[in-house]
Amino acid sequence: MSSLINLDGQSGIKALLGPTNTGKTWRAIERMLWYRTGMIGLPLRLLAREVYDRVRIRVGAENTALITGEERIIPPNARYFICTVESMPLSRPVAFVAIDEVQLAGHPERGHIFTDRILNARGVKETWLLGSHTMTTMVERLTPTAEIKTHARLSTLQHTGPRSLNSLPPRSAVVAFSATQVYEIAEKIRRRKGGAAVVMGALSPRARNAQVALYQSREVQYLVATDAIGMGLNLDIDHLMLASTWKYDGREHRPLYAAEIGQIAGRAGRYRRDGTFGTLQDNDPLPSDIISAVEKQQFQSQQRIQYRNSTLDFQSPEALLASLNAPPPYRFLQSVRDAIDLQALEVH
Repeated sequence: MSSLINLDGQSGIKALLGPTNTGKTWRAIERMLWYRTGMIGLPLRLLAREVYDRVRIRVGAENTALITGEERIIPPNARYFICTVESMPLSRPVAFVAIDEVQLAGHPERGHIFTDRILNARGVKETWLLGSHTMTTMVERLTPTAEIKTHARLSTLQHTGPRSLNSLPPRSAVVAFSATQVYEIAEKIRRRKGGAAVVMGALSPRARNAQVALYQSREVQYLVATDAIGMGLNLDIDHLMLASTWKYDGREHRPLYAAEIGQIAGRAGRYRRDGTFGTLQDNDPLPSDIISAVEKQQFQSQQRIQYRNSTLDFQSPEALLASLNAPPPYRFLQSVRDAIDLQALEVH
């Protein structure tokens, strides 16, 4: 159950919405450090580690905590908590709270966690919601008192068409959608180009951090990764190539949505430096309407997001099951389907 109650009347809520490379996360970190205490929920363990390292350097290790599903570094007197969204210690009051990549509220498996944080995670003084401008309507509906600010991308993003691995320029990243494909492409690049870093969620924290450092230090010029790098990682990428225009999303094998391509391709070009995107040869070409949408960063608004009741009744298994199955309070919220823990409880 969420322990921080909704404090809309007492805690100012701001939503910073826009495409990739608009400085939203950077602004949130700066604002958090303006307060004496703060917490930020991030979509990736690797991004949480990146932000933790930045904050730790600024305020000291004794004041900075890192909490993810893999790592727990919690000094006794920590004032700033850098977490994955699922791992946020919501019972701890802090002045400032930020939730990053709120558009993941639409994700079929993780989405209900982001929706719960949008509804319930609040800083005592201030709360920021960060994410894609596709969430504008949802934020207006869920937090009517929020002040919404839209930010434009700081650099341009241009489609360059298909390329072969041989023609990849330096500072290129190739995004694949399976571990097998990631390793296959990385090996081909190593044979042809001399070196490539690999970044996947399945790697250990130490291995992931080492691979990112290998690429960022320019010891290698090429990166092969899963689409997880689309979630806010600040990597020095000039060119982003898709190894496929299809993915298996845990339920079905389907073509990538325009907004997904935009999120991934948006990793190319940082701050004022422009970026390019395309596909590897032997793939279906991207449709012209998707290319236009990505270049202009114009995507369809999200109309439904995932929901699961977080006010649970533990008096009995039957009461718990009933509270888990409680219907959403709004029609634009969609109940989570096929949750493993719910299935296990129903069996027993």
